Amino acid sequence: MDSSVSPFSYRDIIQEGDLALVWISRDNIKPIIVDANHMFNTRYGSFSHKSMIGKPYGSQIAIRTKGQNRFSFIHVMQPSPELWTLSLPHRTQIVYTPDSSYIMQRLNCNPCSTVIEAGTGSGSFSHAFARTVGHLYSYEFHSVRYEQALKEFKDHGLPNVTLTHRDVCSDGFTIKRNDPTSYLFQDDAAQATINANAVFLDLPAPWDAVPLLDQVIARDQKVGVCCFSPCIEQVDKTIEALEKCGWTEIQMVEIQGKQWESRRQMVRTLDDALERLRDVRRRKEEGIERRKQMYDAVLKDDEADGEKSERPQPPKTKFNPFGKGTRVREGDVNYQWKQVTKVEPEIKSHTSFLTFAFKIMDKSRIC
Repeated sequence: MDSSVSPFSYRDIIQEGDLALVWISRDNIKPIIVDANHMFNTRYGSFSHKSMIGKPYGSQIAIRTKGQNRFSFIHVMQPSPELWTLSLPHRTQIVYTPDSSYIMQRLNCNPCSTVIEAGTGSGSFSHAFARTVGHLYSYEFHSVRYEQALKEFKDHGLPNVTLTHRDVCSDGFTIKRNDPTSYLFQDDAAQATINANAVFLDLPAPWDAVPLLDQVIARDQKVGVCCFSPCIEQVDKTIEALEKCGWTEIQMVEIQGKQWESRRQMVRTLDDALERLRDVRRRKEEGIERRKQMYDAVLKDDEADGEKSERPQPPKTKFNPFGKGTRVREGDVNYQWKQVTKVEPEIKSHTSFLTFAFKIMDKSRIC
């Protein structure tokens, strides 16, 4: 693959050297670099990268497993920020799509936006920002995570992302020439010109960083900030700092997503219920009779000569829609079905409270 082409740019065909995402199940997605000499191993079997090359993205790759003689399959997906969020190696807690999409909408992110992100972490939100905004200035205080993210952004071809190694809570957001950063200084400029119109703070103490934002945000337009905090006590202290520094329209939001599963459920009729009750009563009476026979046998010493009487076995119950019995495959044409939905018990969405605020630095009007 051409190194100048981002793996996140849209393509139709899987090629050698591509970053691809292998969809094993909805909760199990793995990133791979396509190499004709490599195999992708799963608990269901081994899949050759060579069998993927030349096929359209989204293709199903199937193999016949040895021993059980069954088919196993995977799907090879093209990377997107949403899928990358589900498959990336976690270096820190990440921002999931239900939160990130809402944040970008509230901050009015668009191709003309310049965004500051403090707390790069695993780079989940960075990829979503990179696809949407004009330029992203991301800051990471942890040196190892900084180096990992720097390599990742380079490998993924994200030219509109500037990454800086900095503790913004103590050192601010200004990027100077001697700082460890990917920013390319032009001419004799001593520091970078940022003028951000949107800010995202994913920090343990965002209230320490809020007073330092005035140095790097745009002065001639409305600027929005979002603070990502897991504890309500953090929200309280952040709001105090925002109010003190002149930020307005403050609002805290919590995103809680639900995922609905559609499936078919067997229709349960009154006749089924009555038959079930008859079955329960019949089996109860048969059980009483068996116990009575066994008790009589003991009294008569039928087993004194060494012969053992076999215990009568109850007949195997047929399928019933109200309890245990023979398993019926969903959608069996011999039964009546209806379409239902249910809420899944868990979805990766809420991880923190979102505190939004806005500020206009220069409120003067030109007449």
